Amino acid sequence: MSRRVALGVMGLIVVVGLIADQTTKALAVNGLVPGRPIQLVGDVLQLSLYRNSGAAFSTGTSLTVVFALAGVAVLAALGIWVIPRVRSPWWVITVGLGAAGIAGNLIDRFARSPGVLRGHVIDFIALKYFAVFNVADIMLTSAAVLVLIILFFVKVGFDGRPLADSQTKAM
Repeated sequence: MSRRVALGVMGLIVVVGLIADQTTKALAVNGLVPGRPIQLVGDVLQLSLYRNSGAAFSTGTSLTVVFALAGVAVLAALGIWVIPRVRSPWWVITVGLGAAGIAGNLIDRFARSPGVLRGHVIDFIALKYFAVFNVADIMLTSAAVLVLIILFFVKVGFDGRPLADSQTKAM
């Protein structure tokens, strides 16, 4: 895949992902009342509005600024070192989803209350006995799963070339 096509596809994934994430968060903020979930599939799947100052599973609620700065650093690293090298369709999709997920939650950290770098992420998809999350989180999780699939099964590098077989290196 050419650099131009790879950048175009990644850009499209990021833009569509951001639109989906921010639109669904706006709908959640405007249509849901905290503490009053809407049942979608019994009590297994609900729409329930939460404002999360922490990370996954509301961990690190006092580290909002750290999470915001880490998101900026990861996006910068992707932009500087990873995105320019990606040619593999697998990695184009993976990096696009990851960047969209990071950026979606980062927008909340910058633009939502209580203020810049301290904003709470909007979570609204609730799975019983699991977590409450959003579309950006789905993209991040999908990217993480794809990384594992690429590294363990597809075995292709950013540039589309096969990764060296670990058994060959050991010999």
